[in-house]
Amino acid sequence: MVMPGRWLVTDAGRLPDPLPAIGRLERGDGVLFRHYELAPAKRLALAQQVAELCRRRGLVLLVAGDARLARAVSADGLHLPQALIEHAARARRMGLRLVTVAAHDAAAIARAARCGADAVLISPVFATASHPGAAPLGVLRLAALATEARRRGLQVYALGGVTPASFTRLRQVPLAGYAAIGAFSPQA
Repeated sequence: MVMPGRWLVTDAGRLPDPLPAIGRLERGDGVLFRHYELAPAKRLALAQQVAELCRRRGLVLLVAGDARLARAVSADGLHLPQALIEHAARARRMGLRLVTVAAHDAAAIARAARCGADAVLISPVFATASHPGAAPLGVLRLAALATEARRRGLQVYALGGVTPASFTRLRQVPLAGYAAIGAFSPQA
């Protein structure tokens, strides 16, 4: 599977209705469906709408944190938070083709590689509205972590305060692309 260069990360608070933003994506982009806060039935209904739109538009779809939901909507794969990296192998056994994980440090990158993840989303690179108190990694720390992840055979995406403009500051970092919420909003 060809990995997208850009991932839209859905967020119930900042992007309550992700469908218009998904509709603006380019063929081959990716959608990381979160919307954790929704009741299970509402999350399933929205995930089904997102999955259908992704199929029609030629987008790659990952569901965050719920392998059963990913299978139910025929998503391309699963995204796991750092605390659940060890579930990557099980997701693969469930038939999910693509597994990505969140990573905030070198130990998480090592675990992701050991557990068979395809890619890591390293964050937060810059200050971010999603986690206002989190200390950003910055370009140099991201570069070190990305180099380690690539050495271990993982694709790497920058997450956290990344926009098309700020992504240009990361040209020298071995990245497959970036993931973002705000960069895909109509105001971006």
